[in-house]
Amino acid sequence: MKKNVEFDPESVAAAKQKALSLLDKRDYSRAELLRKLTEKGYADAAAQAAVDRLTELGFVDDGRYAPIVVRHYAAKGYGRARVRMELQRRGIPKALWDTALEEMPEQDETLDRLLRARLRGAMPDDRDALKRATDALQRRGYGWEEISVAVSRLRTESEEES
Repeated sequence: MKKNVEFDPESVAAAKQKALSLLDKRDYSRAELLRKLTEKGYADAAAQAAVDRLTELGFVDDGRYAPIVVRHYAAKGYGRARVRMELQRRGIPKALWDTALEEMPEQDETLDRLLRARLRGAMPDDRDALKRATDALQRRGYGWEEISVAVSRLRTESEEES
């Protein structure tokens, strides 16, 4: 396919066909699909027309896709901030973020598990190990309040075992 072919019904049809082929493998947001089609060499106007039509038909739905992204990254152990970054990276409109983030499961058990794994057997009062662990959790998108509560739970658990 030529780079940036002029807008015509044939190029729109070809762009639609390519988009359907991509959607057959996985879901995409409108922005991702548009970006993918233009990267594949379709004219901006043809790609836009194809994505618009597929959106009308319900093949592309950011409102349906956003919660999928949230659940996927929550299952991988990422916190809210990191999930928000993924929603932004995938071009999902900000207006859909809050609704999608409501589907995010409670992260307490995941956070506790990740904290224990990061400490690798070190005691929660080992300042250096705790600093490395909490920094890693912040990079995964957890807020300081969430991490602080998890550290408190771990310390309480550690004291009860002693």
